[in-house]
Order: sequence, then C-alpha cells, then structure tokens
Amino acid sequence: MMEPTVRKQYNRMATLYDRAWSRYVFKTLSFLKAWATIASTSTVLDVACGTGEFERLLLLEQPTQRIIGVDLAEKMLGIAQQKCRDYPNVSFQKASVSALPFADHSFDVVVSASAFHYFDDPIAALLEMKRVLKPDGELVILDWCKDDVLCQLYDFVLKRFDPAYRQCYTQVEFHNFLHVAGFEILRTARVRVSLAWEVMIATAIAAL
Repeated sequence: MMEPTVRKQYNRMATLYDRAWSRYVFKTLSFLKAWATIASTSTVLDVACGTGEFERLLLLEQPTQRIIGVDLAEKMLGIAQQKCRDYPNVSFQKASVSALPFADHSFDVVVSASAFHYFDDPIAALLEMKRVLKPDGELVILDWCKDDVLCQLYDFVLKRFDPAYRQCYTQVEFHNFLHVAGFEILRTARVRVSLAWEVMIATAIAAL
C-alpha cells in the first residue's frame, strides 16, 4: 500500500505546496469549479483536498456551501483548516479514499482533483466514492491525462523516482474504471491547462 508514503511525502512538502504548485493548482481548480457548477445547497465531499484551495475558491462565490475535505496528510489539512477557519459550514478530516468515514448516500457531489494517479486501487476508490454519493449525486474527477506526450514523460519519470506515485491513465482507461465501478458518464473532456499539463475531467452518476 502506497498511502503511508503519500502521507509522509505530502506532510513534508505541506508548507511549500501552495507556492510550488500555485499556477497549476489555481488553473485546474478554477476549471474544476466552473465545470462542476455545484449548487449552493449541495453537500460536497472533496477527496484528497490538500491545502483546501478548492474549498477556498468555492467559498468565495458560495460562502454557505457545506463542504467536507478529506486527505491523508495532517499538515496539509492543518493549512486547509486555517484557510477556511471563518466558515463553520466547512470541515476537514484525515481519511483514505478506500475507507471514507461517512454513511451511505451522504453527499450530493463528490469531487477529486489531481489525486487519481495516487490511488492504490482505482476501482475500489470509485466504489467507495459511489457509496457515499446520494442516488442522484454527481462524481467529478479531474486528473492528469496520459494521452498527452508530456504526461507520458512525467509518468515514466515519476514511476522511477517518486516512491509515492502510482500511475496516470489514458482517457479510455479512466472511463473504463468508471464503467466497471458502475458509473454512467455524463460529460467528459480533455483540457490543456498550461504548456506543461493536459488534464482530463469527467462528471458521472451511479448507473441505474
């Protein structure tokens, strides 16, 4: 299991994370927010929320949004809690995507950004996210797209030099995971957020 390694790595880089990845984080999370069009009345779960930047961006427009962010790294969560300390409707807790500490059908929307390539078992992760979604709830996942040549290069390098990294996927592989986990894809896209990064995104619901 790679989760202990991921937790250790992100605890170590927590204080530098926002500065080191500021452009990528802002562009991807701004795109995610615009794409997801989350209703202000929705209850949202953010899986692998990191330092709470998605929460901060969403709350700027919808300050009453009910959000729970989960992450493996306590120090990342500490920064997220500081950012959102003025919002009692937002909370953060340590949790794994493989064992979310919530009842079935708890959330209207589940989002996850730039984390799918760290999940030990993508199918198990998707099944767990589906479990906590309400029957008509939406799952929105954004991640690196291995169809892009540069992402193929990153994948090759990171597999050899980053012990926390698992792998990124092509859009076809990503969609197949969603289908196997029992999701129906509503919308999907590939987007270049900078010269260096192409990401893929999908909105899905539990298939009937």
